Amino acid sequence: MTLSFADARAAVLREIRAHPEPESVALAECAGRVLARDLIADRDFPALDRSVRDGYAVRAQDLPGPIPVTGITRAGDAPGKLSRGEAFEIMTGAPVPYGADAVLMIEHVQLSGQTITHAPVQAGTHISRRAEEALAGQVLVRSGTRLDPSHIAALAACGHATVEVFRKPTVAILSTGDELVAIDRTPLPHQIRNSNTHTLAAQVLRAGGIPRLLAVAPDDRELTRALIEEGLVSDLLLLSGGVSAGKFDFVEAAFADLGATFHFDRAAIQPGAPVVFGHCKERPFFGLPGNPASTLVTFEIFARAALELLSGQRETVLPLCFGRLTEPFRHKPGLTRFLPATVDEQGRLRPVRWRGSSDIAAVGRANAFLIAAADREVWDAGDFLPLLWK
Repeated sequence: MTLSFADARAAVLREIRAHPEPESVALAECAGRVLARDLIADRDFPALDRSVRDGYAVRAQDLPGPIPVTGITRAGDAPGKLSRGEAFEIMTGAPVPYGADAVLMIEHVQLSGQTITHAPVQAGTHISRRAEEALAGQVLVRSGTRLDPSHIAALAACGHATVEVFRKPTVAILSTGDELVAIDRTPLPHQIRNSNTHTLAAQVLRAGGIPRLLAVAPDDRELTRALIEEGLVSDLLLLSGGVSAGKFDFVEAAFADLGATFHFDRAAIQPGAPVVFGHCKERPFFGLPGNPASTLVTFEIFARAALELLSGQRETVLPLCFGRLTEPFRHKPGLTRFLPATVDEQGRLRPVRWRGSSDIAAVGRANAFLIAAADREVWDAGDFLPLLWK
């Protein structure tokens, strides 16, 4: 069954069901992991009124007029008490003294000895009020969030030296084909090194999984089936090659022998049209085309989403942005194409000339894939195109 790109991706998001187990890890080791328990604020943030500027804490009703400076409060001090007609020197982050309701920026104050003068000011100026960021008991980060440095900051601020995260999923990687040899061997002219296994392992690691490399499956139905069964012990199985319609492409036949359910066996995309997605023995699997660019692209647009969901993420999205074409571009409609391109800091998008899905050199020169919609043929220089970062 051939699906459009959108329908094929929707099928992946719909069919993946995950119930990962939680585990406890040190805070220093949880970046990039998926949070297994809501992070709850253990107190108000901030815990008291604090100054957001260096300057002077005052009562707004005492302005304008000269005010004597009678004290000082620094970050880390307990809040003092300000009496009527007084000012305290105050530092950024310091607690606002009781009785004060405004902070004057030091740059805007006239200082004469220990007396300041300033124009009228509104109450609340330059003060961060208690609990204006979060209330005690409020959810700060939801379970199912992949933790980035901002989440680490929140965890640390709430006193979590250890964190409950979901176990990383294991991903079996199985390359197929008699033409493959190990990367440390010198291939004969009719052979190629097994690069896809290592490409997929790198992609799995980057997506938060644990790669498990299997032996190469030869062009033999029974041996392919045995290796597939070995791979189905993992949370996700990725196969590379053997999914086309060739006489010696046995992947789909081997899965059929094992009673697999196929959600789709082709997508209207380039590269990577003969991509397969299904379930076998309750484990999800992808049969990815064997050409290097096809393997790389189909992982990023399909298998990565499955892996992120299996990791416990609540949702997954493609990391898309837009670039402006520096030259006209056209393609034959009918397929959604993911083609190598370069994008600079100004958003200028340049297609990379390539020779097809085996052209790993062209993919290496790119830093993104431009996405050409299936229902459009021509784009002019200056038009915007969506792109997927590589």
